Amino acid sequence: MKVTRITYSRDLTTSKYERLEEIARLLGVLRSEVWNEYGSLKGVGVRDRHIRDEWLQSGKDFGPLPARLWKETLRDVVADIKAYREAAKEKVKRAIRDRTENDGERKRLYTLLKRDEWLEDSFLRRQMRKHFKHGHTSVRNQIVLDPCSYKAFVFSGKAWIDVMSLVPRGRIAIQLNTTREPSGTLRLILRDGIVAVHYAVDEQSACSVRPCGTATIGVDKGYTEALTDSDDEQHGKRLGALLSAESDYLKTKYQRRSKLHAVARAKPHKAQVIYENNLGRKKLNERRRKHTANVKDVIHKAVHAVVDKASTVVAEDLSWSTSSSKRLSKNTKRRLSGWVKGILALALTNVSRRRGATLRMVSAAYTSQTDSRYGILLGERRGDLFHCFDGEVLQADYNAARNVLARLHDPEIGRFTPYREIKRILQKRTEHWLSSPEGKLRLGLLNQDSSCVPF
Repeated sequence: MKVTRITYSRDLTTSKYERLEEIARLLGVLRSEVWNEYGSLKGVGVRDRHIRDEWLQSGKDFGPLPARLWKETLRDVVADIKAYREAAKEKVKRAIRDRTENDGERKRLYTLLKRDEWLEDSFLRRQMRKHFKHGHTSVRNQIVLDPCSYKAFVFSGKAWIDVMSLVPRGRIAIQLNTTREPSGTLRLILRDGIVAVHYAVDEQSACSVRPCGTATIGVDKGYTEALTDSDDEQHGKRLGALLSAESDYLKTKYQRRSKLHAVARAKPHKAQVIYENNLGRKKLNERRRKHTANVKDVIHKAVHAVVDKASTVVAEDLSWSTSSSKRLSKNTKRRLSGWVKGILALALTNVSRRRGATLRMVSAAYTSQTDSRYGILLGERRGDLFHCFDGEVLQADYNAARNVLARLHDPEIGRFTPYREIKRILQKRTEHWLSSPEGKLRLGLLNQDSSCVPF
């Protein structure tokens, strides 16, 4: 597989950046034009070569844009439109599954959808019209380069690229902050005077592929630490401090910026100076980039530590988890809003695949509220501790990780079992355990000790 690597320009002069901005602006106009014309039904089944040939036959004027640049941008936009259409098809497939239980009819609809012949069926046409709306774009800061549109080389210990410009044989040399020469198709993204160069590399040569462990381990995703495994070991302990510090900094920063916005609105004669000198985005964007890089570093190290031990990693599926407790304070909610569960999920997927481990996803419902010793809904989580019904206290994330691991071989609870059904199953198990000899014995021993109060 291919993975994306990003490198940034270094010591780029203002004149070079302005020349690149002009190229990106012209290509942005072209990008918008293609989306406006082919971002809906007209683009179904149309390839970039068909559009290109039509333009050339009609004598379309591309101004000073070199042919290689606008052709590569056209190819990129058509691919984006196709990806947008395929994403809509996934939603239509769910509608097909909900509409019919007949395998033959379902197969017929899937086939029409796959072949882009959905206009022939009224149901598919209605669903695609609902989910595949006409797309538009306002992107004006991207340049896509094929391998012949630039030249990569190393000079004075740093990698450089010579980029095709609007002037024949007047290439723009860009120094990069790396020693590795980019290759293949490049995407240049211009922002705040810096050029980000995106390119693809083979993950086998760019990523860690050392062997995985041999155990089967459950992991609980957390905020204060990235992962806690079922062996009671915590990984990525710096994550919570990193996220909280950044959240607190941004709170103070945006409070001060809001005051400046208020001053600018109240005193129009000062507004221009304030917007030019005090409300820019360069420092904030650079800080965000560094913060994201630090978070990814902590998370990937944590995932690698887990995979060092495990050949099978069992994790909770948090893709459907959107609710939050109303009892939380505003500060806590603000900090939790910066939790990076998406980066955690992606890191688990990528690292497991590269190192040959198996990632199994299970439902996350009630894993933090279940006593992992007996699999029953008795006990209460308070912060980082889980207080069992008999007075035993477990580390809450460790308790959840053990429950996640137990879900792997649970015949009644699957990954997509509704949470209400999971609660009913756990309550039934709890009632059965309470009526069993072991449960009666445990409760009998508990009642003899007046210092232990059941949940």
